[in-house]
Formats: sequence, structure tokens, C-alpha cells
Amino acid sequence: MQNLGLEVLFKGKNMIRLLGGLWVALKISLISVAISIPLGILLGAMMTWKNPIVKAILRIYLEFIRIMPQMVLLFVFYFETTKAFGWDLSGETASIIVFILWGAAEMSDLVRGAFESIPKHQYESAEALGFTRAQTLTYIIIPQTLRRLLPLSINLITRMIKTTSLVLMIGVVEVLKVAQQIIEANRMTSPNAAFGVYLTIFIMYFLACWPISMLARYLEKKWR
Repeated sequence: MQNLGLEVLFKGKNMIRLLGGLWVALKISLISVAISIPLGILLGAMMTWKNPIVKAILRIYLEFIRIMPQMVLLFVFYFETTKAFGWDLSGETASIIVFILWGAAEMSDLVRGAFESIPKHQYESAEALGFTRAQTLTYIIIPQTLRRLLPLSINLITRMIKTTSLVLMIGVVEVLKVAQQIIEANRMTSPNAAFGVYLTIFIMYFLACWPISMLARYLEKKWR
């Protein structure tokens, strides 16, 4: 245990601090997911409209979010917007805003792709059978769209959870920031502390994301 650097986890409240940092990361990701998923579904549905102006605006938004790295977005919202507009944003609030924008953009593209993957002849067949537009969506299109969408959206959630590790760059005290503090405080007494601490964080993230990944795989196999 000494060689692996795991002993630092049992010093003082280090393990409790790591768990507290993990909760901060999970809280940011869960709030972001709860808002970005419904928003992304709405934007994705709007992207299927025939209005060229709406489609162009949403496409620009999607491409902007995709091209811009999440770390740059975090810096822009936390440092630049506070200077430009005089906002008093905490690191957590800025992180949630950025992850909502990113998650909604990614989700909207998944929804658009799921809707457009439905063959056009299914709309035509429903119309030939006398289905109204609402009935076609309710009984034919939306159930198939959900089957295509659920595994992909669950994978997006796991990506958002893992990407919250970037928020340490704007001073949010989440699990990696706590890890750095613990390693620095024990650098002289436990030279291998980094290995033990980061191994523990790996296990924490694995336990947080693995059940979600298994659910996505199960749904994908069930609905294939």
C-alpha cells in the first residue's frame, strides 16, 4: 500500500474530500443534463422544420459549439463575460451554463438525426391509411425515434459526466482539484501519492459511468 501511494487516502479527511469533489462534478453534470436534454429535444425538433431561417440559426449554433473546445467556452464564460457584462458568475454556474449549451447542441443533433432516419415511406403509408399528422407522429414516428435516440442520449450523459473534469481549470473545487491538493500536500511524505489518488478517481468515475453505459448497451441490443 505504501508503494502505491494509497496511504494518503486514509490521512485525515482525504477520502471524504475526494467524495465531496466527486459530488461537485456529478452535481454540475446532473443539473446540466436535466436542462440540456429537454432543451436539445426541442431544438432538434425545430431543426426538422422546413423554415430555412430557423434551420440556419440552429445549424450555426450547433457548429459553433462543436468547433469551440469546452475548455475555451469555460474560459469565455467565466473570465470574459464577467468582465464584459459585469456578471458575478461562480465557477459552478459558469460550468453549468457551458455544459447546458454543449449538451443541448449535441442532443439537438441526435434528435434531428433520429427523426431524419425514419424512412419517408412510413409517413406516406400512414397518410394513405388515413392517419392524421398527430397520429402519425404519436403512433409511428416518435416510438421509433425514441428507440434510436435513447442509447445515444445515455452515451451523451456519460460524456458530460467525464468532461466535467475540465472545470478545475476555472477554479471549481471538484474531484481532480481536490486530488491535486492532496498530492501537493503529501509530496514529501508520499512520493507515489499521485498514483494512488488518481487510481481512486478512476474507480470513482468508472462506478459513476459504468451503470449508465451498461444501460445504453442493453437498450441498443434490445431495440436493434
